[in-house]
Amino acid sequence: MPATAKTWFARLAPYRNPKDGRAIWEVIITLVPFLALWAGMWALLGAGQYWALIGVIPAGGLIVRLFIIQHDCGHGSMFTRKAANDWTGRVIGVLTLTPYDVWKRGHALHHAGSGNLDRRGVGDDILTLTVAEYDALSKFGKFKYRAYRNPVVMFGIGPAYVFIMQQRLPWGDRLKKSTPWVSAMATNAGIAALYALMIWAVGIKAFLLIQVPTIIIGASIGVWMFYVQHQFDETHWSRTGEWDRQHAALEGSSYYDLPAPLMWITGNIGVHHVHHLSSRIPFYNLPKILKAHPELKNVGRLTLWQSFKCVKLALWCERTKQMISFTRYKKLKV
Repeated sequence: MPATAKTWFARLAPYRNPKDGRAIWEVIITLVPFLALWAGMWALLGAGQYWALIGVIPAGGLIVRLFIIQHDCGHGSMFTRKAANDWTGRVIGVLTLTPYDVWKRGHALHHAGSGNLDRRGVGDDILTLTVAEYDALSKFGKFKYRAYRNPVVMFGIGPAYVFIMQQRLPWGDRLKKSTPWVSAMATNAGIAALYALMIWAVGIKAFLLIQVPTIIIGASIGVWMFYVQHQFDETHWSRTGEWDRQHAALEGSSYYDLPAPLMWITGNIGVHHVHHLSSRIPFYNLPKILKAHPELKNVGRLTLWQSFKCVKLALWCERTKQMISFTRYKKLKV
């Protein structure tokens, strides 16, 4: 009998157990290189070697890997104990500029309704309109949506705004609750203290030249990863009556088949269809699953080159059941 999303969920149960020793090791091999890279750039800048700033690119990548560790802590899949997950996530949140408890709640909502057309806009979803919804917009509404979907905004201005500005407050209905406020304000205090210490230690010039582009690059990579994990040709969306969480998780999330170094630095989150199917699997176990079950490599697979073609996708066509570009949309209206 062919495997279904439900049978795959059961098969993956042995991979859901985190190991504290492995988790600590993953934190060490991510944080130590990041700190060493930062210190190396600072030392070379002090010697007038401005070419060293190329290091902000791998440093931004390591920020992404730290975010994936924080992400797994939010799913309770990094360490065996809840307290270890939560406090590790909170501390890393100061480095990623992401209030852990605020993000944890929003991301849980994303997982709970991923692929459900009637539950869009909750959690950390990227806004995606259907063709019919786009048709119903005013000219200005269409302009705003197209601007939002513009690559410069989506992967440049938008990520910088979200991580540097928007996450400083718990927006939306979370404004009414105390926990998001405590999380956001405690993270802000931690960021302020850390940045003040860094500026005192290395000077404002080195801080701005190294830390700001590192955060912006990390934010852009992070949003790009999230985008291609759900915004691809054969993704899955359905209405509540037809929606099945496990099926939507497996079929609505991509397998981003990246070269090994990129897969490592992004914490294997490219194996996103498996992650969405069973979010309690630690990120360091995801490659083991693909090795043991290679048939999963054929589900929602995107290569690095293929992923660039996803940038043009902007609307969900309920008739053809696929993401389409604005160019394709115009042809449908002729």
